[in-house]
Amino acid sequence: MKMKVKVRKGSNGSQNRWSNYTSVSPQKEKELDEVLKCRAKKGLKFSKKRAAIIEYFINVDRHYTVEQLYNEIKRTDSNISYSTVYRTLRLLVDCGMAAVHHFDEDETRFEPTHKEQHHDHLVCIKCGRIIEFTHDGIEKFQKDVARKHNFMVSNHELQIYGLCKKCQKKKVKNRRGNQYGSY
Repeated sequence: MKMKVKVRKGSNGSQNRWSNYTSVSPQKEKELDEVLKCRAKKGLKFSKKRAAIIEYFINVDRHYTVEQLYNEIKRTDSNISYSTVYRTLRLLVDCGMAAVHHFDEDETRFEPTHKEQHHDHLVCIKCGRIIEFTHDGIEKFQKDVARKHNFMVSNHELQIYGLCKKCQKKKVKNRRGNQYGSY
């Protein structure tokens, strides 16, 4: 099944080129418009494939490796190449619309930036599940530490590693002699 891409009017009356396979909130539409402006500044051509990748990535809002996003996009458009997905993710990073994370030493993940709210991550060391969370106390603590040391923070990331609830249950079953592997 191929995605249809059409030109439609954006919320501000400007023309926008996004497929119609998902509904786009006004906030997401603004983000998509920002990518178009950034792409134009960099002199890159508009392509239906790039638009489909960008819209999917921003709307689904997950932490993707290039391969994971490629495999999902490939199901909807078999003509999209791995290199197009990779270059599009790099474009999003360059435009400030995607963040790069290294939760695992051998794996780079991309996630849409959340400009309105900072969040941190819980990362399961067994299954790789990533849970986003916010905590005002952590944010306040980080600001207090920076202020105490007269340090101006430009950016920060907090990643906490451990076992998710599901993997904890598997570990308990393993201790009882079930078929689950050891940790």
